[in-house]
Amino acid sequence: MRLFTSLLVLSLMGSIAHAESHTATTDATAEKPASEAAAVTEIETTTIAIRGKPAYPPEFTHFKYANVDAPKGGLFTDWVMGTFDNFNPYAQRGDAASGSGTPGARSSQIGPIGVHERLMQSSSDDLLSVYYPFIAEKITYNSDFSAITFHLDKRARFHDGERIKPSDVKFSFEKLTSEGLPGLKQYYSFVEKIEVLDDTRVKFSLNVKDKARMMALCGFTVFAEHFWKDHRLDEPLKEPPVGSGAYKVSDYKFGKYVKYERVKDYWADDLPVMRGIFNDAEVQYDYYLDGTVAFEAFKAGHIDIWEENTSKRWATGYDFPAVKDGRVKKLNVVHKNPLRAQGFVFNVKQPIFSDLRVRKALTYLMDFEWMNKNLFYGQYIRVDSYFMNTAYKATGLPSEAELKILEPIKDKIPASVFTEEFKLPTTKGDGNIRSNLRQALRLFKQAGWTVKNQKLVDKDGKQFEFELLLGSSSMERVALPFRNNLERAGIKMNIRTVDSSQYMNRSTGHDYDMVVSGYGPFAYPSSGTNQQFHSDSVDSSYNPANLTDDAVDYLMEEMLKVQDDDEKLIPLGRAIDRVLMHSYLMIPQWNSSSYRIAHWDKFGKPELRPDYGLGHESWWIDTDKAAKLNAN
Repeated sequence: MRLFTSLLVLSLMGSIAHAESHTATTDATAEKPASEAAAVTEIETTTIAIRGKPAYPPEFTHFKYANVDAPKGGLFTDWVMGTFDNFNPYAQRGDAASGSGTPGARSSQIGPIGVHERLMQSSSDDLLSVYYPFIAEKITYNSDFSAITFHLDKRARFHDGERIKPSDVKFSFEKLTSEGLPGLKQYYSFVEKIEVLDDTRVKFSLNVKDKARMMALCGFTVFAEHFWKDHRLDEPLKEPPVGSGAYKVSDYKFGKYVKYERVKDYWADDLPVMRGIFNDAEVQYDYYLDGTVAFEAFKAGHIDIWEENTSKRWATGYDFPAVKDGRVKKLNVVHKNPLRAQGFVFNVKQPIFSDLRVRKALTYLMDFEWMNKNLFYGQYIRVDSYFMNTAYKATGLPSEAELKILEPIKDKIPASVFTEEFKLPTTKGDGNIRSNLRQALRLFKQAGWTVKNQKLVDKDGKQFEFELLLGSSSMERVALPFRNNLERAGIKMNIRTVDSSQYMNRSTGHDYDMVVSGYGPFAYPSSGTNQQFHSDSVDSSYNPANLTDDAVDYLMEEMLKVQDDDEKLIPLGRAIDRVLMHSYLMIPQWNSSSYRIAHWDKFGKPELRPDYGLGHESWWIDTDKAAKLNAN
C-alpha cells in the first residue's frame, strides 16, 4: 500500500538544501556601514546543493542515468492498495488518487508520477538535497540566508496553457500554509514575507538565517491560482486539477483506476532535468483491496511491475512460468542508501511508557532473530541506528569529541550513554527467550511492576495493558509474535487496525500508545532530523514518539549550527544517535539494503543506474519486447 499523503508530507519535509554559490554580487546599501554592507552579498546560481557540490555542473545537459534518445510511448500499468475518492492529497479526509500530487522522490525505487511540480528538481545521483532548474530557472539569495528569490522560467506552463507566474507561487504558499495538512503552517513558519517582484520573480524573506530552511523552499509545490482559488485545499477534490507536471488525468473511475496521459509538447521536455525522464505515454494505477489478488493480476500480466514487500512471497512466490522462461525479470538490486529507522514506536507521553526501564524491558521481548528466520527468510537486517549506512552511526563508546558535546547535558541523558556500547538484545532464533524474559522482568521490577497470577501488575494490581495502532493489516503478521512474547511476561497488547483516514487522524493527534512508524532515512543530521525529534514539532505529525526532551532539543539546536562542518557534524551526529538509541524511543525493527523488484520484460533501460535509486523514471517501453510478450 502506498500511503501517498504521508510520503507527500515527508517529501515536503525533505525538501531542504544548503546553498553553494557559483556567482556573487555585492548588495550595496548606502545607509549601512561599509563593513555591514560587505558582510551580506546576493548570490545567483542555477544549481544548488545542501552541502558540497552538486553531482552535475550548471551547464549539464541531462542526468547520466537518462537516455536522451529514449522513445516516448506505450502504457505503463502499476497498482495501488485501497481505494480513492478524490484528487487532492492535501485534503484532511478522503483518499486521494495516486499521482494526484507531486512525483515521488527521484531517489525512491518506483515513485508515482504527479500532476503538480516543484520550483526546482532533484536527481537520483545526489545522496543529499540538491536542486536544478525547473519551474525556477535560477535563484538569488542572501549570503546570510535571510532571503531567497526564485526567477521563473517564462516557458513554464500549466496544463491549460496558462503561464506559471510568481503570483501562483505566492498563492500556493499562502494556500498550503492556511489550508494544507496539519503541521505545514508551523513547518513553514520561518517564512516572514512573500513578495511578487515582477512578472518572473518572487521573493521569500525569512525570520531566521538558516540555510537549510531557506533551501526547503526549492522543493515547494506550485498550484494554479486560477483553478485553486475556487477550491479548498483541505477538502476532497472531485475533479482532476489543473497542474504543471508531465502528466494529466485522462480517465478515471473512483475506487477502480486512474489513468494519466503525458502532456503533448510538455513545456519542460528539453530541460536537462527532464530529458529522457518519464517516457511512458500513459500511466495507469489500478486499485485493489487485496494484495494477494493484486499479485495474481501481476502474474497474469495485468500489472507491469511489482515492488515486493513480503519476504515470504519473495522467497517462495516467484516460481510461476513467466519467471522461469524469462518473461518476468526478478531483480534484487543492492544499494547503499541511508536506511529508515523503523520500529514499534512508543508514545512516551503515555504514563505506561514514560519510564525508560519499561521501554527497555519491552525491547527484550521482541525476538528479531526468530522473526527474521521464520517470517522473513533471513532477508532483513536489524535497525540499530537512526543513521544506518552513513558516517553518523554511533559505534563503541563515545569518542573524546562526542564527550565534549555530551558534557553540558550529562545529567539529562541516560547514564548508559557513557558506559555501554548500545547493543540490542539477541536470541538464537529458536523461540526460546527465557534469558531475555528474565532481563525484562528484572527491569519491570525496578520500575514498580511485578508478576502476580501470570499477570504483570502495578502496585495497585492493574495489569500492564496497551494498544498497538496499525494502519495496515499486513503488519498484524509481525505484531502477533511480539504479542505472544508479551503474554509470557504477563502483558496484554491489544492490536487495533484502522483505515488510512482514521490512522492519519489518530497519528497526527498522537492518539495512540504505540504505532509502527519510523524516522528518516537521514543522509546526515539535518533540519529533517530536528523536525522529528525537537519539542517544537510535538504538536505535528512529524514526532512519532511525542518527544519533548531538553537534552535532545539542545543537541538538535547545536546540530543546526554546524550543517556545513563535517568535522563537527560527524561527532555531533554520533552523539545524537547514541542518546536517541539509549533513550529507547522505539523497539527497533528491520530494514533491507536492496530493492526487490519484479517486472514484465517490456522495458528498455539506460546503461547506467543512478547512484541512489533504481532509476525507474528513466525506463521506457520497448516496443519490440512488448510485442514479443503480446505474441506469447
